Amino acid sequence: MQIPIFTVDAFTNRSFSGNPAAVCLLEHDLNEDLHQKIATEMNLSETAFIRKLRSMDDFTKSSCFGLRWFTPAKEVPLCGHATLAAAAVLFHIQKNTNSVLTFVTLSGELKARQVEDHIVLDLPLYLTYPQVFQEVEELIKAAIGDMIVQDLCYSPDTKKLLVRLSDAYERSVLEELQVSAQNFLSAEKTGKVKGLILTLKGDSSGKHEGYDFYSRYFAPWVGVLEDPVTGSAHAVLSSYWSEQLGKKEMLAFQCSRRGGELKISLRNDGRVDIAGQIAVVLKGNLTF
Repeated sequence: MQIPIFTVDAFTNRSFSGNPAAVCLLEHDLNEDLHQKIATEMNLSETAFIRKLRSMDDFTKSSCFGLRWFTPAKEVPLCGHATLAAAAVLFHIQKNTNSVLTFVTLSGELKARQVEDHIVLDLPLYLTYPQVFQEVEELIKAAIGDMIVQDLCYSPDTKKLLVRLSDAYERSVLEELQVSAQNFLSAEKTGKVKGLILTLKGDSSGKHEGYDFYSRYFAPWVGVLEDPVTGSAHAVLSSYWSEQLGKKEMLAFQCSRRGGELKISLRNDGRVDIAGQIAVVLKGNLTF
C-alpha cells in the first residue's frame, strides 16, 4: 500500500523553522491502528490525515474533507499547525480550486482560506478563567522555578493552564528558560491540566516587530515535551490577550527554538482567525 505523505513547516515561510507536521492523503479508509503507527513512525508533534468523505470526492476539486490529528502517542481533538499544513497540501500541492476548504474534525467544522501569502484558519475561541495558584503550585514551580507570575488562568474546554510571567521580564528570559517538561507529569496532581502555556506581554518599544505577546507551550501529557508553534494554544491565548490589551487584531510570536509567527483576528461570531505561512520541505510516499 502507498500513501502520499508530506512534511510541512507551519507558521513560517522558511524551511526548518516553524512547526513541522506530516500530512497524509487518504484515498481510502485506513485501518484504525495504522493512524497511530504512522504518527509514531513520523515522530513529529502531529501527523494529519486528510480523508475523502465520499468516494467520488477529489483532492483537487472537493471543498470538504475529514481531518484527524495524531501525536506520536495519541489522537488529539485539535491541532492548528497541522490543519494549516493540511490546507497547504491541498491548496499548494493538489492545486485545490476552492477559495475555502472545510475540515470535519473532533472540534467541529474548521475552515481554511488563502489570503495573499497566508493561510487563514477559522478556529474555536476558548475562554480562560482565574486559577487558584495553590492548586497548581507544584506544576508552576516545576516549570518556572521562582520566577514571578503576573496572572494565572485555566481553559476548561482545552484543559490548558495559562501562566503569564511578570511584565518586568524581557522576551529573552522566556526564550532562554530551561524547562524540563517531563517533570510536569509527576508535579501535576489535579488531573485537569493537559497543556501548559507560558506567556509574556509583548515589547511595545517595537524592537521585535511589534509583537503583542509571546508564548511557549508544553504538553508532555500527550507526548509532546515542547511544541514549536501551537495553533490550539493560540485559540486560548487570543481570548486572554484580547481582553488584556483591548485588541481584536494581534501579532504573536511563539519563541520556541524553531520559532513561529501567528496573525490573530477575533471574529464577531465568537471564533478566531489565525493566519500563518508555510514551507513544504518533504514530498513522498509511505509504503507498507
